Order: sequence, then C-alpha cells, then structure tokens
Amino acid sequence: MDDFMNDAYNDLFTTTQCPSQQELLDYVQGKLSAEKQHEVELHLSDCELCSEAVEGLSAFEKKEIIPVYLRQMKWQMMKKLKSRKQKKDQIAGHTQLAIICIIILFMLLAAFWAFHFVTHPAR
Repeated sequence: MDDFMNDAYNDLFTTTQCPSQQELLDYVQGKLSAEKQHEVELHLSDCELCSEAVEGLSAFEKKEIIPVYLRQMKWQMMKKLKSRKQKKDQIAGHTQLAIICIIILFMLLAAFWAFHFVTHPAR
C-alpha cells in the first residue's frame, strides 16, 4: 500500500514540468544552488500551482519541520482516498447485488406466468 501512496502522491510532480516536491522544499529552505534556484524562480513565475505551494511552505517559521508535516499530510490524504475508494467499491457491490436480485425476481415472475398460462390456457 505504501508504494501505491507514494506513486499516487508524487504523480502530480512527475507528470508535469514542475520541480519535484523536494526541489520546492529545498528552494524554500535555501538549499539550492544559484543556478537551480534561478530555474525554480523562472518556473514559479509561470506556474500558479507551484507558486502557491511555495507560498504555503514559506509560511512555516520552522522550515526544518516541513518534511514531517508533509509526510503527515500525505498519509492523511492517502487514508482518506483509500477510505473513499472502499466506500465507492462497497456501494458498487450493493448496486450490483440489487440489480441481480431484481433480475432474478423478474425471471421468477416470468416463469410463474409462463407456467400459469401453460397449465391454465385461456378459454
């Protein structure tokens, strides 16, 4: 399950041209080289999503604690997503069961009427 959560969570950063989560964190913590910092700043000028992410990360006073918060948020988000998926799957299963029951009832009703008309022909 942990691999699923990592893949799903990091998908946003790997399927776009955006800097990785770690690069944005390093940018906020001032750990990037001048060249890489310039690249990130150029990207931030064009990407609203990353700009807002950096703005949110910058709001933390103790920037060294950010990775802990990110892991906690990631775990909570993945738990909610898994819970929603399980509920959705459960509803789908109940719906299929209800449809099967209705089909069986209609088949029994049709069999009853067919038997009734065969054994008691109209006069």
